[in-house]
Amino acid sequence: MATTAATRLNLTRRPRRLRRTEAIRTLVRETRLTAEAFVYPLFVCEGRGVTRPISSMPGVAQLSVDETVREAEAAAADGIRAVMLFGLPSRKDAVGSQSSSPDAPVQEAIRAIKRAVPGLVVTTDVCLCEYTSHGHCGLVEGDEIVNDATVERLVETAVSHATAGADFVVPSDMMDGRVAAIRGALDARGFDHVGIIAHAVKYCSGFYGPFREAADSTPQFGDRRSHQMDPANVEEALREVEIDIAEGADIVMVKPALPYLDVVTRVKARFGHPTAAYQVSGEYSMIKAAAERGWIDEDRAVLETLTGIRRAGADLIVTYYARHAARLLA
Repeated sequence: MATTAATRLNLTRRPRRLRRTEAIRTLVRETRLTAEAFVYPLFVCEGRGVTRPISSMPGVAQLSVDETVREAEAAAADGIRAVMLFGLPSRKDAVGSQSSSPDAPVQEAIRAIKRAVPGLVVTTDVCLCEYTSHGHCGLVEGDEIVNDATVERLVETAVSHATAGADFVVPSDMMDGRVAAIRGALDARGFDHVGIIAHAVKYCSGFYGPFREAADSTPQFGDRRSHQMDPANVEEALREVEIDIAEGADIVMVKPALPYLDVVTRVKARFGHPTAAYQVSGEYSMIKAAAERGWIDEDRAVLETLTGIRRAGADLIVTYYARHAARLLA
């Protein structure tokens, strides 16, 4: 009998058997990507009937409250369970006073979404950069962003979001002690059911540029190195996560996602805590730009990157591609 190449190689193990058809590949798939894992960011502005496209983020727009509600309804119909709201006030000042106004865009949008889509989880960004005239994440004295006074303003903002009906508040400022202060204030006011998703690990990244156009939050001077993390550090990230969990964070976030998948993995492995990762504006816009030039297949790249984030250990993924990916998965 003729000896075949396979016999000579003694191939008793053939991993390719599990890749023969899509049905088989699906049966043995280790990482499941579902629309329920996505959190959909929305930029809420003042006015009515407003849809203002963001040039550096094709497909994303600043939306008035009524348009935000329509987009939230459409997202829910696509199978998405949560949105994250960012506010764009028409008036800014040095202390970001509109961040805690009950009539600001985010607070109005929370109430409107809860009326229209009561089952949708509403999370809200708690930071001052969208609200301050100088564009920084906190209050400024000279050239310094002061920590404790900023935390007081963040607490006021978080409480106003909870009062409007938010399910989770999401402090993204990276000030020290803000999770504990927010948790204490929420509990003291009867909002012990409102959760905190803490940006526990937020790197000083070059991938935030398009967001700063979207949120009109470019710093008027200096940068954010005093509070956002050094991209070279991971042990520091683990310390930050440990502190935020101890202070009462229900979910911890790593931001950005793709350059820091190792951090996501280490955070999830070390703490076993619910973990989110934010596929930030620059990550979104890179895929969009390459796809528009025909350099990559957008649909494949979207699902591949989101699967990678999920595989790294993220339970939740904040992504501007949420609706697009949900439709692909459907």
